[in-house]
Amino acid sequence: MSAPTTRVRAHTRPAAVRRRTERLARFALFAECLLTGVWITLAALPLITLVPAFAAGCAHLRRQTEDRRGGLREFTGDLREAVRTGLLVTPLTGAALALLALDLRIARSGLLPGGRLLAAVSALCALAVAVALLRTAAAWRPGVRWAPIVRTAVRRTATDPVGSLLLVGGFAAVALTAWQLPPLAVPALGALAAAAVVTDRRH
Repeated sequence: MSAPTTRVRAHTRPAAVRRRTERLARFALFAECLLTGVWITLAALPLITLVPAFAAGCAHLRRQTEDRRGGLREFTGDLREAVRTGLLVTPLTGAALALLALDLRIARSGLLPGGRLLAAVSALCALAVAVALLRTAAAWRPGVRWAPIVRTAVRRTATDPVGSLLLVGGFAAVALTAWQLPPLAVPALGALAAAAVVTDRRH
């Protein structure tokens, strides 16, 4: 074997190893997203802990993308902190969504003039609240107050339409998965949390 051929193969071998390592890292991150979806689901079973569970899941995935150590123990610690400081976020958001659902039902009943327009506005407002909720969970950090995070999330929902549409697509994907294969909706929540983290990191 000639010397030039040996040098070429020696040069291409590290590149192939690097590509294989990158593929394995992406697969590991995807598997971590699915596992995080399971953790979020279990933590959100009381319902009132829904937003703190998403916040803890987003914090866990953020650590993974930043090559920082994190596992179930860190997720549990973040969950306790998020529940302690932001337990009221879920019921307040739920009340807003319930009010919008009531408006939508009244608008679709045909009892009010301009009911179709009111229904469309109510549906858009409900989507905006859900997107702001995801942005809030993605932006949360341990030790940070929830009020300024919520205000920033609401502002970004309006000023970053591309990111908001990305999260709406994530909601649609989870809903479609839950409709076709309900068991897969659980790990799909982890993918939705990952989409929220990616959207938050755009800023």
